Amino acid sequence: MQSKEISKAVIKRLPRYYRYLGELLEDKVERISSNDLSKKMHVTASQIRQDLNNFGGFGQQGYGYNVQYLYTEIGKILGLDTIHPMIILGAGNLGQALANYAEFEKRGFKLIGIFDVNPVLEGIAVRGIEIQLLPELPLFLKEHHVEIAILTLPKNRAKDMAQLLIDNGIRAIWNFAHLDLDAPEGVIVENVHLSESLMTLSYNLSQYRKEHID
Repeated sequence: MQSKEISKAVIKRLPRYYRYLGELLEDKVERISSNDLSKKMHVTASQIRQDLNNFGGFGQQGYGYNVQYLYTEIGKILGLDTIHPMIILGAGNLGQALANYAEFEKRGFKLIGIFDVNPVLEGIAVRGIEIQLLPELPLFLKEHHVEIAILTLPKNRAKDMAQLLIDNGIRAIWNFAHLDLDAPEGVIVENVHLSESLMTLSYNLSQYRKEHID
């Protein structure tokens, strides 16, 4: 579908479009103009049109966007029209919280395995999936088709585990370890730093206090 490179900023906005369009469907909204969508998205109507024109536009002059159609098409662009088998490495609090997040499956992200180094956790089921020990991982990867690996391991283990995953054919890693993972060409890594988001919130709160309270 894409004949040109799409900017990272546009790609980051696509999940927001998808989420807001889903909310409109829940409210039984059948069509929406770029102006009305811009008020909900807090971006300009021009920006919305430019973003969507990267993928073909989808709108009609004087009609706006068919919400169901646009929701479906953006889902396809995001790859949500297929099943993505995934595993979690690290069954601590964060790993188990992610495993328990049922919304993933609604988007096509199917959890098929959970692994940890702690033998105390072996055999404990999280949403019906038993935690396995990390030494069992290579065989599991050979016997199952896995597209995405989620790392919630300590940073001192993350690099070695990422290399093991790459050596065993994993091409997409969602990394929650406290370091940025670099990967070779052909391997996609999304580094997530929850503390950075919290610090950004703290900064904005501090600025607000300076402007309105001090």
